[in-house]
Amino acid sequence: MAHARHLKCRVRKDLWVRVPPAAQFMNIKLRKSVNKDFFKNWTQEMSYILGYIVADGCITVSKERPNRPFTFNITSVDKKHLYKIRKVLNSEHKISKKTGEEKDVAFQIQIRNQIIAKDLMKLGIPPRKTSCLKSITVPEKYFSDFVRGFFDGDGTVYIYKVNRTAQIKAGFVSTSLSFFAAFNERLCKKLDIPIKSIHRTVDKQGKKRMVQLSTCLYIDDCEKLANFMYSNNPSLCLSRKRKIFEKWKLIKRRNYIKQNYPSKIGWQLNQKVFT
Repeated sequence: MAHARHLKCRVRKDLWVRVPPAAQFMNIKLRKSVNKDFFKNWTQEMSYILGYIVADGCITVSKERPNRPFTFNITSVDKKHLYKIRKVLNSEHKISKKTGEEKDVAFQIQIRNQIIAKDLMKLGIPPRKTSCLKSITVPEKYFSDFVRGFFDGDGTVYIYKVNRTAQIKAGFVSTSLSFFAAFNERLCKKLDIPIKSIHRTVDKQGKKRMVQLSTCLYIDDCEKLANFMYSNNPSLCLSRKRKIFEKWKLIKRRNYIKQNYPSKIGWQLNQKVFT
C-alpha cells in the first residue's frame, strides 16, 4: 500500500518540515459561500428579502469577534420559504431549528458576512432593530416587492364571517412607530385609500412586555393590497397567504353583495396612537 504524500511546510526562512496529510486541514476554517453583493443593487428579489428582514430578520453583534462582529439572521416558521430565500442569496448556510421560549417551532438561517451586514445597515437595518427602526427609503419601482416581503413576515390575512356573511381582513404589525407610520402612510397613498389608524397593544411574552403596533384593512382595501403585491406574479411570496386572497375572489364571485357587508362589526379597536 502506497504511503500518503507529506507536504512541506515552511516554519521559518531557513527551516522546512514535513506535514502529515491529516494535519493539513486541522487549522483551516471553511467559509460557506453567499452572494456578498446581494444588497448592493435594487432588484425585485432584493427588495422582497429586505422587507422580509424588516419583519423577521436581524443583525447581531458579537464582542468576541472584533474583526467579524456582525451576523445576519432570518427567522421563520416556514422552513420551505427559508430554503427559497437561501437559494436567491446563493447561500450554502445551514437552516437550523431555533430554540427559545416560544411554543411555535421556528427555523433560522445565520450568515456571518460583514459586507452583507454593513450593506443592510446602510439601507436602514440597525443591530437590535426592534424599536429603533426608522423609515426605509425604497425606490418606487420596487416598493410592491418590499411590501410583499414585509407582509409575508409581519402581515396577516384571513376570512371570517359576520352575521353569516363572509368578510376578509388583512393587516400589518410592527414594534417601531417611526418606521411603521411612514410605511403605513406611503402604502395607503399608493393604494389610494384613506390612511389607516395605527393601534397599540401590549403583547406579553413570558416575563417580557412588548408594545405592538398594528393596522387593519377590510374587503375592498384588501383587494387593492393583493393586486398591488401580486400583480407582477412574483416567484418570491408565501403561497399560503396568497391563496387566502385567491379564495376570497372565489367567495366574492359567488356571494358578494355590497350592502350585506357591515363595516368592522364585531371588532373592538385598540387604543389609537397615530392616525
